[in-house]
Amino acid sequence: MSASRRTLTLKLARGVLGVGPHADAATVRRAFREAAKRLHPDRSGGDAAKFREMLEAYRLLQEAEAPSPIRFPPAVTEPAAAAIEQPLIVILTPVEAMSGGSPETELPDGRRVRVTLPAGQRAGSKVRVDGHVFEIALKAEGDMIVRGDDLWMTAKVSAEVLDKGGRIALETPLGRRIVWITKKAAERRLLRLEGQGLPPHAGRKQGHLFLRLGPEGEAASESKARTLLRKFAAAWAA
Repeated sequence: MSASRRTLTLKLARGVLGVGPHADAATVRRAFREAAKRLHPDRSGGDAAKFREMLEAYRLLQEAEAPSPIRFPPAVTEPAAAAIEQPLIVILTPVEAMSGGSPETELPDGRRVRVTLPAGQRAGSKVRVDGHVFEIALKAEGDMIVRGDDLWMTAKVSAEVLDKGGRIALETPLGRRIVWITKKAAERRLLRLEGQGLPPHAGRKQGHLFLRLGPEGEAASESKARTLLRKFAAAWAA
């Protein structure tokens, strides 16, 4: 049994979900769904640790409502029971999503296991290990992120290349690449490399690599207007 489950009381569990001591089952379920949407690591602003704590709190309140300590396996004919069983979360970097690997994670009973994953993992993919379902969540690594099937990176180039276009050498998760930047791509500060993103997996297609082009020595922070312009260009190109 994990340390969080040993110390979590009914009072603390209600506090985690934000419900009162007299909340009925429907109120607890609504609070659970709202918290799951807000805290899921795959969403912007999500938090894997708080997500796990919220799941523990919900399970504890569910057990407290049960009229008998007898536990029954989930029935196929009971969709509501299946919906309560939430997967554990495995968080990967973009490089790990591309190449796969064997990250280590913790089971609810405190044991640590390695989850073997093939290349091409997407956010929301699921894998079963030792009777438990794990869901893949992706996090940014430096200036590298995954969006759907695509990998996004920032490439710093000279002012001359941004003005006229040109050739650059770039290190990517797939190795060193020589990339030609057209003048149009330089003006947009965005370049798409076909088929250089996440490899196909579980019915998902081969992704692309998008390069956000920035001048060498540019400060990390940008004005709000410039940030909006970058987002517009990225959306238009996609």
